[in-house]
Amino acid sequence: MALLLAAGCRTVSDEHRPAAIARFYLETDAPHGVPVVLPRSGVQIVIGAKPVFTEYDLTHVEVAEVELGRCLRFQLTGEAARDLRRMMHVYPGRRLVLLLNGDPLGARRIDAALSDRAILVFVELPDEELPRWTEQLQRTTAQLRRSAKPL
Repeated sequence: MALLLAAGCRTVSDEHRPAAIARFYLETDAPHGVPVVLPRSGVQIVIGAKPVFTEYDLTHVEVAEVELGRCLRFQLTGEAARDLRRMMHVYPGRRLVLLLNGDPLGARRIDAALSDRAILVFVELPDEELPRWTEQLQRTTAQLRRSAKPL
């Protein structure tokens, strides 16, 4: 019986499974917020339950070298960039928290230095892991773009 049940189960092949999922959540002071803790620094941030940007809002991910070191640069769609501009005016000083595959790995303050088309985030991972994450995030972005194109 167990074999029959197992035979009916389907798994998603690796080529169709998203490689990595990046989602951004907004810091909140609401009583129903979700506390998360960044792994290296131990910083605790309370975030909203729903992401403000998801994997569908990203067009490109890359490792960026800036004055303070290496970080991830997330390029946004036009609509997401407009949402980011609005957030810059409504929620200045709050943080956008990056969750990669559900794990909180970085946070970025919403401030004037934030680009309106991209989000730079210093993630709490070793620098040598950034290229691997970038490749996986890019693969997810490409898969989503392919699946969204009309036939």
